[in-house]
Amino acid sequence: MSVDFTLDLRGESCPYPVIYTLETLRDMKKGQTLQVISDCPSAFRNVPEEVVKHGYSMAQEPVKNGQEFSLFIQA
Repeated sequence: MSVDFTLDLRGESCPYPVIYTLETLRDMKKGQTLQVISDCPSAFRNVPEEVVKHGYSMAQEPVKNGQEFSLFIQA
């Protein structure tokens, strides 16, 4: 998968991963892919829920690596 932007939010607690993700997606072109890296446990559920509510889609299932995970979102 081709990633157009990566947002590294390790160390950011909720609600910041959701806020920063939505702000970044607003500035992206339709069809581009955003990778969000986070270690906030509630962001694993909250970010996908919020991006779908705002009309974006998940490009693939989240990838978990220990305490960190990556989300791939289609603008």
